[in-house]
Amino acid sequence: MTAKYNQGDVLTGKVTGIQPYGVFVALDEDTQGLVHISEIKHGFVKDINEVLSVGDEVKVKVLQINEDKGKISLSIRALEEEPPVEATKNPRVRRQGSIKLDEVDREGFNTLKDKLQEWIKKSERDDLIKK
Repeated sequence: MTAKYNQGDVLTGKVTGIQPYGVFVALDEDTQGLVHISEIKHGFVKDINEVLSVGDEVKVKVLQINEDKGKISLSIRALEEEPPVEATKNPRVRRQGSIKLDEVDREGFNTLKDKLQEWIKKSERDDLIKK
């Protein structure tokens, strides 16, 4: 069944089914493979239906063939040029009310050794006040 295809082959197929985890692509009348959601395109794909539809013709690369299970793993992403890193990053939105640390607020990041002397002096002053 899968003997006519080899790892690394670039083929044209037709999308026959869409599932949350990927799309099934018919390579011929008897053979179909799976393009996992992570192999559809560079970057994050939340909903495959926003990228592909049943009946779409796609170029795919054969990633892996499992003769025992009769499964073929395919990739669309492997045939696309990788975009610059900035284009695939999802910039985090700064939340309102987030704390911006300046030099005064960094005391939580000091080591215990650095703070020990300060605490000793403070406790001595507290003892003087209580007397």
